Amino acid sequence: AIADCYHVPCENVFPGVGSDDVLAMAFLAFFNGDGEVLFPDISYSFYSVWVSLFEIPARQIPVGEDFTINPEDYYNAPGGVVIANPNAPTGLLLSAEAVESIVSHNPDCVVIVDEAYIDFGGTTVLPLIERYDNLLIIRTTSKSRAMAGSRIGYAFGSEKIIRYLKDVKYSINSYTMNSQTIAAGTAAFKDTAYFKDICGRIIRTRERLAKELQALGFVFPESSANFIFARHPSHSGQELFDALKERRIYVRHWNTPRIEDYLRITVGTEEETDRLLTALKEIL
Repeated sequence: AIADCYHVPCENVFPGVGSDDVLAMAFLAFFNGDGEVLFPDISYSFYSVWVSLFEIPARQIPVGEDFTINPEDYYNAPGGVVIANPNAPTGLLLSAEAVESIVSHNPDCVVIVDEAYIDFGGTTVLPLIERYDNLLIIRTTSKSRAMAGSRIGYAFGSEKIIRYLKDVKYSINSYTMNSQTIAAGTAAFKDTAYFKDICGRIIRTRERLAKELQALGFVFPESSANFIFARHPSHSGQELFDALKERRIYVRHWNTPRIEDYLRITVGTEEETDRLLTALKEIL
């Protein structure tokens, strides 16, 4: 069903029990040398988890002051590269050309592009798997297909790289999805109308939320994901997080240098957005 949906051969697809499972298999398969794996210092937190758990040498590359990723920082990586595009939690997008430059400048190692949020904005680099054997693209059904609880992740790559991934998977982890999940996932990939509708609704609500947050004085980078990474110049992130939590509204906050004043605000329904904005006006 995934292959049919994206018009690629089955040999170019690897399914897993959630994208975290696919990431784990990929880290075990391709990041097993002495060279450091490179990924941004502000990005998806599980990259750090996997390199620590699997004792993989790694180096986190600082993003710019505006949270942008400089592709040249990832050229000629010693052991591999992992980039989330759009990035999380910033929501910032690298162009397809910038991603390709990273892949082309690392012919001797694997470049993982985590496209968990690509359906909310930006251009996928999926066509590049026909030209680069070292590219692995990882996706999830947890975001744009609204199936987080089902735990369905998947990867695209050349036939060669997918074959290596399966070798590792079947050697150490024979667990797979249950039949109900497989049936639900198959139906989801066939239901193009619902997929387009839900993405469109989230994007429209995101644009409305962005305008309303700007009017309240929040500042944030332009998001290409299903969340907005925002701060308020007059209030700390912890203060806003606690005040929202008291009202039973939950956003993401990191007590981490450089981003401690930012909140990652997920785009909810219109009703949830109304409630959030009302609460923020009261708090401010």
